[in-house]
Amino acid sequence: MQFLKDYPRKKITLQEIEQHYLLKDYRELYDFILSLIEQEVISPIKSSGRNGKKPSLYKSYRLKISLENEKTLQDEVTYVFHPLLNQEYYLNHLKQYQLDRESILKINDFFKNKRELLQKSTSINERSFQIFTQEKFLATEGKRLLKNLGLSLEDLNLYETAEPLAYFSLSKKTPQTILIIENKDTFYSLRKHLMSGKTTIFGEEVQTLIYGGGKKVWKGFCHFEESVEPFLLHELNRFYYFGDLDYEGILIFEQLCAEFYCEPLVSAYEAMVKRGASLSLPKTKEGQNRNEKGVFFSYFEETSQMRAILEAGLYIPQEIVTMSDF
Repeated sequence: MQFLKDYPRKKITLQEIEQHYLLKDYRELYDFILSLIEQEVISPIKSSGRNGKKPSLYKSYRLKISLENEKTLQDEVTYVFHPLLNQEYYLNHLKQYQLDRESILKINDFFKNKRELLQKSTSINERSFQIFTQEKFLATEGKRLLKNLGLSLEDLNLYETAEPLAYFSLSKKTPQTILIIENKDTFYSLRKHLMSGKTTIFGEEVQTLIYGGGKKVWKGFCHFEESVEPFLLHELNRFYYFGDLDYEGILIFEQLCAEFYCEPLVSAYEAMVKRGASLSLPKTKEGQNRNEKGVFFSYFEETSQMRAILEAGLYIPQEIVTMSDF
């Protein structure tokens, strides 16, 4: 029963019990679950539903934790906790402390014996491994424990990490023109175009392509200076953006533009509209945020065709243009 006694959450699934105890067959599992219920170790969570087998079992169970050594636990929280760990929550929730105890003591040990490590900033996964020897624990369950102890992630001297920006450069000369591409297929097509010896894209000289990856582009550009080589940081470099012609694509550009100056590659969007004029365009997916602020359209002399497409509930993916159009 030690596994269930030390289980770190109040609920457990049938699958987790089965995987841990490795019982011989389903009948043995069924009898084992019934015995746990009779001993009041667990109780079924009826809302989880049954597993569909005969005889059936519920899919999830609530652990009926009994508080052991209450005075010992209370003294541990009162006298063993490091002064920077707030005692109040766990003194008032000793059953939860019993569940969290193993992880809490690791935090306590870190503050007592390894606190000098906090002098150096590190990533959340690296700090998590230092404390728990589990690199993902701090970003998931660990946040709850810190809150209970009156701590925050900032107290652990962490720095943010973002997905590295993927980019391709023809040259490192400065200043240069950089084109940010929303979608992967278009990024690779344009990369092949430049590698074939071409230097212009829709009439614009381009030396570097950056893969934006849709909404992920915001996080990537929050850490732009840490993610790229120095030649891309030249103050006279010019940045353009090219993505889908739909509300989502426009909002991606406008939100990026609010934090990191760039312009839409007007000639590319005009080519998309021209190509789409003779085609039956796809419908915009439902639920798109339509609250564009007009920043995108301010770069165009003529916007009626684009607006008409969007207002009709249609859109133009940037994949409408291919290597032969660049």
